Amino acid sequence: MKKDAHQRWRDEVDILITTGLSEKDARTRLKGTSKIPNKPDVYKAFQHLRGDAAQGIDGIAPWHAEIPTYVFQSAFQDADRAWKNWLDSYTGKRAGRRVGYPRFKKKFRSRDSFRLHHDAKKPKPALRLEGYRRLRLGGALKTVRLHGSAKPLHRLVSSGRAVVQSVTVSRGGTRWYASVLCKVETDVPDPTHRQKANGRIGLDWGLNHLAALSTPLDGHHLVDNPRHLRHASKRLTKAQRALSRTQKGSARRRRAAARVGKLHHLVAEQRATFLHTLTKRLTTTFACVAIEDLNVAGMTRSARGTVQLPGKNVSSKAGLNRSILDAAPAELRRQLEYKTSWYGSHIAILDRWFPSSKTCSGCGWRNPSLPLSEREFVCAECGLRLDRDLNAARNIAAHAEVPASGTGAPGRGESVNARGGCVSPRLLRESGQHPSKREDAAPSGPAPPRRSNPPTFP
Repeated sequence: MKKDAHQRWRDEVDILITTGLSEKDARTRLKGTSKIPNKPDVYKAFQHLRGDAAQGIDGIAPWHAEIPTYVFQSAFQDADRAWKNWLDSYTGKRAGRRVGYPRFKKKFRSRDSFRLHHDAKKPKPALRLEGYRRLRLGGALKTVRLHGSAKPLHRLVSSGRAVVQSVTVSRGGTRWYASVLCKVETDVPDPTHRQKANGRIGLDWGLNHLAALSTPLDGHHLVDNPRHLRHASKRLTKAQRALSRTQKGSARRRRAAARVGKLHHLVAEQRATFLHTLTKRLTTTFACVAIEDLNVAGMTRSARGTVQLPGKNVSSKAGLNRSILDAAPAELRRQLEYKTSWYGSHIAILDRWFPSSKTCSGCGWRNPSLPLSEREFVCAECGLRLDRDLNAARNIAAHAEVPASGTGAPGRGESVNARGGCVSPRLLRESGQHPSKREDAAPSGPAPPRRSNPPTFP
């Protein structure tokens, strides 16, 4: 219905253009004449078209009574949100990457999921926990048993400190997950004595080591990169080759695709578990976690080039991109952003253009040239010899600033937009969206290092 209404409006614009009007004047004349149907309009039309198997009425969904009606309503809400995101991105109201034209979810391409709502004000709401191991979804879905214990959530809901708002059921690999969204009122915690005593820690992300820490954690400055995808590459290669030999549409192909999906899901779970363990240790041990603002989209851009100007070392760059995405720097930052607010700490972001690897963390001397092949930083002024990543981590701890909004969330108006940026400020593109800062955010931290201004550490 949305696409049909939009196509009718486009046809009217084309007719006015053929009469001699410009496209801008045609759009202005038709402004407000066409309405894109929203959720209430779509749901009313769906009620007339869905049919009913119990009464023998055929339609597009005669089985609708077998599942809760909230499944359809949440899908219509998602369609409204997708349409608004595309329109805001097209008109420039939405920051970040361009959002494409809305399209339907397709089996084997989209994540299988549905969302359930309920009336939380009822004495016995439809979505509720029945003990520590069972979750009631309501309707024909009835009650499902949970693999893990829901004791913390059950205690919050039973004591009245949390109210269940919705449940999203999704499939990952061969497993099904239920994400319970609750409204919880809690006080923002203050830093503990342990966090205040440890102060600030700087984290420099990398591939040789996943993280270099300015302050040792468990007696170590360097966190090894687990490389989950590389360790599973042999099994994935074997499973993907078996999948490529199957015939499309066959039952054997479905089983082979399920094996590939299971392996990818296992890698994703291992990566998430490792990052959750690391980020919780950092946010509960230190009062401030300082990180560097990375342009992940630019770092993982393909090197294929164009037909006229083909790229060089394309296979090597593809392997580097695969290693970067396996380390998941964006997920590491995302977890740090929300966990710092949970555990009483805060996050600080270092400017993207700060030369943390080329600056001496002892005296502030800056090396004009430091290739990636040199893994040890040697200062020509004070003679400091230090691991390159550890030197960068100390600089990040000394010069990172807490964003004005209190979080490091990327987006227009908060810190630096992490999407759409270029590798160097001298190579800014002429078109497209660029990283932007708040115009009213004056630098409040220490000044960039100079030879006469050595950095200080907390």
